[in-house]
Amino acid sequence: MRTAAIRLSPSSISVRRGTAADIDALLALEGRVFPDNGMSRRSVRGFLSSKTAVVLIAERDGWIAGCGVLLFRAESPVARLYSLAVDPENCGCGVARAVLEAAEEIALMRRCHTVRLEVHAKNTRAIACYGKAGYREFGRIPRYYGDKGTALRFEKRVAPNPVAAMPAARLSAVTGRTG
Repeated sequence: MRTAAIRLSPSSISVRRGTAADIDALLALEGRVFPDNGMSRRSVRGFLSSKTAVVLIAERDGWIAGCGVLLFRAESPVARLYSLAVDPENCGCGVARAVLEAAEEIALMRRCHTVRLEVHAKNTRAIACYGKAGYREFGRIPRYYGDKGTALRFEKRVAPNPVAAMPAARLSAVTGRTG
């Protein structure tokens, strides 16, 4: 799936799909945001070429200001935001929100009705961002992170009706209609 840049706000933030040409910039961003547990080159390359992942690049004034990785499973109505990284110099200016909005839009296009994610319990800034965007905590995973920190599990329903996001084959089985 090829997407054009999506203009999201007048603050010069746009979000586009990542390409192989972005690998070095993505790794540099990961290193600044997650110095102890950023993604590897192999992981980034795999996500960029996977049919079950979308790598989103947020650009602000022509520079990569953030990124996100959204994962899908066949026939699952739930998408998972695997990673969201915002360059420290761009925190608080809408980059995370732009990536979240693009991820939610793509989840809907992929017929998912819910987006889920995990966040470190100590990451108060991200927790506040997710809450402001309508995500709600629904669980915890103790000792999830490398530092033995707890992960908070968040989710947001992005489709008002789960049937609206249901794959066509399952939809016809539920409604008795085809097409």
